[in-house]
Amino acid sequence: MPAPLLIDTPRLQLLATHPGLAEAVTAFYQRNVAHFAPWDPPLPDEHDTLPMVTESLHEGQRAFESGQSHRWWLSLRESSGVVGSVHLSNLVRGPFQSCNLGYAMDAAFQGFGLMHEALRAVIAEAFSLHLNLHRIQAAVRPENARSLAVLQRLGFRDEGLARDYLFIDGAWRDHRLFAITHPGFVPPEHWPRKEIK
Repeated sequence: MPAPLLIDTPRLQLLATHPGLAEAVTAFYQRNVAHFAPWDPPLPDEHDTLPMVTESLHEGQRAFESGQSHRWWLSLRESSGVVGSVHLSNLVRGPFQSCNLGYAMDAAFQGFGLMHEALRAVIAEAFSLHLNLHRIQAAVRPENARSLAVLQRLGFRDEGLARDYLFIDGAWRDHRLFAITHPGFVPPEHWPRKEIK
């Protein structure tokens, strides 16, 4: 089954990537340049311009439709603006059935539990029969207290420290690795139904 194009939560709508969001996403990026700088890897100089965002959203839509990755943009109900995003990337099928989790929240909307609300909904979709993943993993800089707290609140396990994991803000940065697995994972029909002894 394909991933849903719209996920509703009590306060948010999560909208699948599509080029019609270009102006709202551009504004989101431009408002948060300084806020995201300590946590993001190097980006092209024009990544937050309307033409580059539009092109990126076209690529993201193709990736969403093909099942390679799934990004949803967070919008407050009754609003057309974008206040955050949740991204499931590097989807790997077969015996791994896993993906990487990324997320970002507008500086002005931190502290209200909106990212927790959005991530709960996306995790539920990832572990539903729509995507049928077994594992979601995330990497977070140890200094990012808000991000660490939201993952721990959602039940992610701390799996250890990865040294020099990503080049961010001018240097190689350590990251803590987190994961959550789905205990009720349903094996695909073509998988063997019993262990070979």
